[in-house]
Amino acid sequence: MTNHDFDFVAGSWTSTQRRLTSVLSGSDDWYEFTATLDAQVLLDGHCTFDILRAPERGIEGVTLRLYSPSDDTWRIWWATGDGRLDVPVEGRFVDGDGTFECDDTWQGRPIRVRYQWLDTRTPTPRWEQAFSEDGGATWEVNWSATFRRLA
Repeated sequence: MTNHDFDFVAGSWTSTQRRLTSVLSGSDDWYEFTATLDAQVLLDGHCTFDILRAPERGIEGVTLRLYSPSDDTWRIWWATGDGRLDVPVEGRFVDGDGTFECDDTWQGRPIRVRYQWLDTRTPTPRWEQAFSEDGGATWEVNWSATFRRLA
């Protein structure tokens, strides 16, 4: 792992986003929408910052990623217009795929959160968010995105 793990995300992207209509309810009903992502790599690769926009869904959020060389860990925060940063997920890349987790709550229930960046060495990297109610023994993917670079 290095501070340049997220260099692949720099630039402007379009994406196909899929979200579950009802999280942690056993639902398999998804909706799909398009979003854009504008990302910067900063601080010699130790930081990335991006803005995700999906106006037709009323979604606008920012992601801040910071690399800590002292513990060889990435921390990732997500924020929307509610004035809060989510609890950061923490993790690292192995062979081009990144896995980042934390403990949090969903609608008052304790959960484990996992972000994964997959296929980062291809023209169409993928991101997934999953929740676990059993400490990570099983996961429900509830949001995924496939990215394509804008020309």
